[in-house]
Amino acid sequence: MRAAAAGVSMERRREAGVGPKRWLELWPVYRQLTGGDPLGRGHAAQSPRSAGLTARTEGADHVAKSICPYCAVGCGQRVYVADDRVLQIEGDPDSPISRGRLCPKGSASTQLVNGPQRARKVLYREPYGTEWQELDLDTAMDMVVDRVLDARDKGWQDVDEHGARVRRTLGLASLGGATLDNEENYLIKKLFTALGALQIENQARI
Repeated sequence: MRAAAAGVSMERRREAGVGPKRWLELWPVYRQLTGGDPLGRGHAAQSPRSAGLTARTEGADHVAKSICPYCAVGCGQRVYVADDRVLQIEGDPDSPISRGRLCPKGSASTQLVNGPQRARKVLYREPYGTEWQELDLDTAMDMVVDRVLDARDKGWQDVDEHGARVRRTLGLASLGGATLDNEENYLIKKLFTALGALQIENQARI
C-alpha cells in the first residue's frame, strides 16, 4: 500500500523510524477500524504530537478567582499562575453569573495580561510636550493628587448666587466605566461626594 493512499506521508514514516507493521498502526483509519474509537474522534485521530500535548494550566502552582475586566456582566474567571506569571485565564464554573462561560473577549484575557503591547510603566507627557517620559508610581500618584486638589480649590463654592451655603466644587467630575462593579461605584461615589463634586455618573452598557 502506498503512503499517499494510506494517508501517511513517507516523510512521517522516515521520522518515525518504524517498520511496515508499526507504520500501519500509525494510520488513523486502521486504528479507527481496529480500536475502540469507531467514530475517529479520540485516540484513533490522535497524532504522536497531540498525544504528547498537555494543558496550559498543568504547570500552574495556584489558581486565583477574578472577574472579567471587559463589560459589566461580571463573568467569573479562573487565573492560573506559575512563578508570579499568568499562564492561562479560563471561565469559572462556580460563578453564578456565567457558569464557566466566557465570550471571545473574555476568553482572550490572557493576551490582555501578557501582551507585548501592554503598558507596564507610567508615562507622562508635559503640556505642549512631544515626548513621553517614564515616572515611578509614587511620583505619578502625587501628581494626580496635586491636580485633583488644585481643580477642587479652583472650582470651590461656599455659597451660590443666592447666598445659600452649598460647599461644593464644579472643578471635578466622575464618569465611571462599564467594568465597574457596585462596590467600586459605591467607593467612587463616597470619594467624590466627600470632595464636594456634583457631577458623578456611571456609563454602563448593561
